[in-house]
Amino acid sequence: MPPKPAIMTAFFLQPIAFGSWLPQIPGVQERLALGPAELAIALLGLPMGILLMLPFAGQLVARIGSRNTLIFGFPVFLALVPLPVAAPDIVSLFLLLMLLGIGLSTIELALNVEADVIEKRGTVSIMNRCHGFWSLGIMTGSLIGAGFLALDVSSFLAIGLLSLLLAPVALVVCRAVPIQAAPAAEAEKRSSWSMPSPAILGISLFVFGITMTEGAVADWSAVYLKDVFATSGMGTGMGYVVFAMLVSVGRFLGDAAKERLGAVVLARICLSLALAGMLLVVVAPVTTIVYLGLACVGLGVSVGFPLAVTASADLGDRPAAENVAILSFIALFGFLVGPPMIGFVAELAGLRSGLAMLLPPLVLSILLAGLLRRQKAA
Repeated sequence: MPPKPAIMTAFFLQPIAFGSWLPQIPGVQERLALGPAELAIALLGLPMGILLMLPFAGQLVARIGSRNTLIFGFPVFLALVPLPVAAPDIVSLFLLLMLLGIGLSTIELALNVEADVIEKRGTVSIMNRCHGFWSLGIMTGSLIGAGFLALDVSSFLAIGLLSLLLAPVALVVCRAVPIQAAPAAEAEKRSSWSMPSPAILGISLFVFGITMTEGAVADWSAVYLKDVFATSGMGTGMGYVVFAMLVSVGRFLGDAAKERLGAVVLARICLSLALAGMLLVVVAPVTTIVYLGLACVGLGVSVGFPLAVTASADLGDRPAAENVAILSFIALFGFLVGPPMIGFVAELAGLRSGLAMLLPPLVLSILLAGLLRRQKAA
């Protein structure tokens, strides 16, 4: 398999099992009798694991290479995905999600580094399309997870079987990814910790509101539809499916749009659409308007993170794996802050008010989009 199809297929396969977990969140909440604030605390486990692992994941990928990281990390990640569904209490749910976050961060970093290297070796941009396949994968997984709800099957067994089926396919695809030279010698010469440059900090702050929104929609869209609009079965999971579908569409179109409009203009147009969509979600009187709003949000946030990955990898002040790890580490504070913030506000003022807290970060991302201009750090 040529490098570009191989990495795009890997991006597609990685989130399928994880996507099937997302529609199960309201059921886990109900089974464990968790309020919004308690659920928010439990959901902190995933971003906590991501944040704990990313500083080490950057060094790991730089030393052993992204291909080896994918080959060894993919089976471990897939084995972890079904576990949160069977959590017996809030503490175990938090810890199992933290383990899942550790696996998730390592795999996604390796995928992004591999995609950046393949893109630089070619003549055509592929980063947005790679993330488009990721969004297509998580949409597929969400549809499968919603189907599990409609069929009323054991979510733990169903997701476990799905992971088992995906594992050999993922290994074959990852072995087809070309071996990239790992900059181990350069990494050894560098200090194990150094202050991030202002450039990477600015790009990370730009993407903060985007990742906060993505994480919030993943964690709360099904709960919002179930609690506020009394949806059930497949309708509960369809909100995230619609969101992920439009994220996928935006990313497939993103590379061509970037060539035509430039990164800055594209980011501002898309994020303005995301802001309008989130307003629709917050004020929606009926379920149809929620779906429409989530579609606008999905299209609006679609290109933000891929654009930021390319911009951070281009800085040149340190190996691309380390810059992408720094970007991911700081940006994923959005996933850390977003879900509990919404949960605590929802506990006091309802889920509409909780989701409205996403509006200011999206405005900030629009204002910082100018940092995506190609630049070199001093």
